[in-house]
Parts: sequence; structure tokens; C-alpha cells
Amino acid sequence: MSCKCRLLNIGFGNSVVAERIIAIVNPNSAPMKRLREEARESKRLIDATQGRRTRSIIITDSNHVILSAIQAETISQRLASDLLKAGHDDEEECESKNSGK
Repeated sequence: MSCKCRLLNIGFGNSVVAERIIAIVNPNSAPMKRLREEARESKRLIDATQGRRTRSIIITDSNHVILSAIQAETISQRLASDLLKAGHDDEEECESKNSGK
């Protein structure tokens, strides 16, 4: 049994299931600061910064807010790279299934 879940590295040995990510944003604006505080109050905040400065906020489909010490642009590039790789792997899997028929 294989899991199709792809984990995205968000820094310092922490990972998130890539398919659950809705947004990756910079933490500096006032709305993002409010979002962080609201998530903290409602126990939906996950701090994955390992004590370092927050450089990105990841919002998931379960409405959890994850803080990361990695730049939002870097995480976005990793996500895009993983999605392209996943699409290529899926194509190869389909081709191998079709050639066996």
C-alpha cells in the first residue's frame, strides 16, 4: 500500500502535506498578523519556526495556520517543483500501466 501524499519541507525537519495547502503568504501585513492572532486564540496555530523569525505563513484547507522560518517564495518554489515532479511521475505510472495491457 503506497501513500500518494506528498510532503513539503517547510524547514528544520518540518513538513506539511502539499495537497492540503491553500496559501503561502508573507507575515508582515496587518491582516496576516490578525490571522496569526486569531489562529492562536482558537488553537489552530502551528509554530514550525524552531524559535526563529517567522518568514512565511501557510494556510491549510483545515483552516490551520502554520508559521515557518523559510521565505514564502522559497516554499512556493518547492511546492511548484514538487507538483511538477508529481505530474511527471503520474504520467510515467499511467504509461507503464497502459503498456502492460
